[in-house]
Amino acid sequence: MALTPPSRTAVFIDKDGTLVEDVPYNVDPTLLRFTPRAPEALQALAAAGHLLVVVTNQPGMALGHFDRKAWMALRHALMRKVEQEIGVQLTDVLACPHAPSPRHAPGCLCRKPAPGLLRQAAATHHIDLRRSWMVGDILDDVEAGHRAGCQSILLDVGHETEWRLSPLRRPAHRAGDLLEAASWVLRTHHPDDAPQTQVCATAS
Repeated sequence: MALTPPSRTAVFIDKDGTLVEDVPYNVDPTLLRFTPRAPEALQALAAAGHLLVVVTNQPGMALGHFDRKAWMALRHALMRKVEQEIGVQLTDVLACPHAPSPRHAPGCLCRKPAPGLLRQAAATHHIDLRRSWMVGDILDDVEAGHRAGCQSILLDVGHETEWRLSPLRRPAHRAGDLLEAASWVLRTHHPDDAPQTQVCATAS
């Protein structure tokens, strides 16, 4: 029997600095604050039929700043906050718990800029990565999206400091906040569109 091809589209969203204000190693739900115009962005994307998936690096687990139980409590609080305050649902919140690997050492497959979290979400939720988008505030997010086969948008809000550019790290668009990124997605792509040519999917 032939497998049904993935048909759903998603917008993958970085957590800290993109969806919520960046509080280093935070697992306190009371400190969760949406970035400017993030609620309107999620509402617009959900109304257009996109799944909303948060993908985040959380090295604080590996570094001993908090444990998995604390992270799962924050994850639940974030999903509840989005549903209660914004009126939409996050399809999933996926985290890489690993610390950065030493320079030139092999890393895990899930820490962005690796595409593992996006591919995991695609397999779980039947997402067509070629018609999906990644939005984040640093170029590692952009690269992760491209490695997964998505198009990528950079929130150019001052959080990227190294600017190591390459074809995989070149965003399709730069936005000032999440709503501007959402508007770009909605202007250029609709969930019912035919699949697009894969962008920067092959890593060097």
